Parts: sequence; structure tokens; C-alpha cells
Amino acid sequence: MSPSEGSRMKALIYGGGAVGLGVANCLIRSGETVDIIARDGTVSALRKEGLIRTGIFGSFEFGPEKFGAYASLDELLQDERRRLQDGSFDGDRDYDYVLVCTKSHGSERAALDLSCHPELLGGGGKIVLFQNGWGNAEIFAAQFPKDQIYSARVITGFQRPEKNVVDVTVHADSIHLGSLFGSDLASMAPLAEAITRGGIPAEVVEDVEKDLWAKILYNCALNPLGAIFSVPYGVLGEEPRSREIMEAVIKEIFAVMEATGHKTHWSTPEEYTAVFYEKLLPPTVRHESSTLQDIRARKATEIEALSGAVVRLGEEAGVPTPVNWALYEMVLFMEGRNL
Repeated sequence: MSPSEGSRMKALIYGGGAVGLGVANCLIRSGETVDIIARDGTVSALRKEGLIRTGIFGSFEFGPEKFGAYASLDELLQDERRRLQDGSFDGDRDYDYVLVCTKSHGSERAALDLSCHPELLGGGGKIVLFQNGWGNAEIFAAQFPKDQIYSARVITGFQRPEKNVVDVTVHADSIHLGSLFGSDLASMAPLAEAITRGGIPAEVVEDVEKDLWAKILYNCALNPLGAIFSVPYGVLGEEPRSREIMEAVIKEIFAVMEATGHKTHWSTPEEYTAVFYEKLLPPTVRHESSTLQDIRARKATEIEALSGAVVRLGEEAGVPTPVNWALYEMVLFMEGRNL
């Protein structure tokens, strides 16, 4: 199901972190109906102070009356039942889109939670995964039909200085929406158009798998090392020793992709590495990896869906990945010391 021409889209943002609030703000600005599932503290701030977006695409503020904010799906449904009784709700609870914006380590919980509330997607709504790493789509495919699951590649930088404020800090390319399962892409067009109208470019693509692997290459080269050495991306690109490690990471990932049948936009590690240093790294030299930010905040990282996914795929295909494995284990050590 997708919204008919002239009707308001109904979207559920599952995960009120920086990415979720950034995309939610776009959809609200486009005039769509938006509900947000977030942690208690975020929900409280959103209900009291509204949702604010700042940064490179402009500043936009929406009061709490412009969207819904809930700490759980059960709370959302309870509120709908209450509003149905008092006549303020029309009874249409089907969402056109559920945008999953949790960290990758929350995929299993999110998929199970959504599967326990099938009425929210009863009209054929689509699940769109706005997540890092590899393996999230397979987790959701265990609970939902594959033709209901789509993926988004996001290389826009979002930060959350306050619980109800999201700051857009950097933008490398449009948000790409597509399917890893060969599903019809027509249903993604209204979502891409709405996000774009809201101020952040988005488009539908045929080869989102290539985009996701391109991001995995970038994240696996930079995120673990940035966390281990506690430095921004630019420092890693300046030092010969860190460059040597990153290039080894990239070569291992290309070997894993070749063995497992995955592809990206470059044919060889050398081709990608040249683009990495010349075009991809320079705009983000001051950026600190999300892995480093999670370690500092004493939160679980997404290393399992990044370096961990590469290591596991390598093991299955019989491809050695010693450098990715070492970085993976080091980040797990740091994470274990925190939690």
C-alpha cells in the first residue's frame, strides 16, 4: 500500500534517535501524518517542546500537536482506542510506511515487536530499514514477507544535541531507497518525494545493495579505528600506519564480496581506495565515528553489523579476514569494558 494521490501519507518512525528524528522532521514538514516510537526521555521532550531540526538544510520547528510520540506500540494503540471513543480518531490505523531507525543491534527486537502488532501494517504497508551494516533485512524477512521489506542507504550526518533536537551536520549524497529482494520499487516513490519535499534529497534506486556495501566499506575502514584511537576520520587518513590498516580492511571486504556474490560500485579495492581518499574522506575529516560516540556514551555499538558481518560472511565463504577480525575484537573489548 502507498498513499493515493492527494491523500496524506501515514508514517511510523520506529526509533527516535538522530536519524529517526531527522527523517520524521522532513515528513512532518511535507505535511504527512507522523507518529514516533522512542525512549521515555525522548517522548517526554517531544511532547513538551516539539521537534526541532537545525543544520545545513535549514532550521524547522514543529510543535507537539503536529505529530504523535509514544514509548511503545502498545501505548500508541491505547491512545488510538481512546481517541476512537471520543471521536478524535477516524479508525484508520494502517501505516503506509514503518521506518525502522533503530541501531542495528535492535533489529531483532524491533522486528519481533512489529510482528506482534500486525494491525499497524494491515493494509500492506512497507517496512523501510534506515540502518547501518549488513544482515538487518534478513532479520526482518524472518518475520515479514520479503516484498514488504525495503532498505535505505543514508550518508547524511545527523547528531542529536538534545533529546528533541536533531542537527544535520554533513550530507554526502541523497538518501537511497530500494529493495534487496527484487521487490517492486513503485511504492518507494511517494516516500522519496515526501522526504525530499521536507528538505533532504531522497531517491529510489535499483541497486541499493551496491550502496549498502559501499557504506559498509566506508564504515568498516573508519569506524573501528576511529573508536580504538579516539580520533576523527581525518587523522586516520593522514597517518601512513592507519592508512595501511584501512587499505587491508578494504581488500578483505572485496574478497568477501567476490566470494559471496555481493557487489558495489567499484570493481577492485584499488579503484575504491582511490575514490575513498580523494572524494569520500575529505568532506568528513572532522567527523567522529558513531562507534566512538557510542563507546564514549557507554552504549552498545553497531560493530556486529559492520566488521562482525564481514567476519561471519568470510568464515562462511572460507575467506580469511584477520584485520577486520582484530578490529572487531578490539571494539568488542572496549564495549565490554563499558557495559
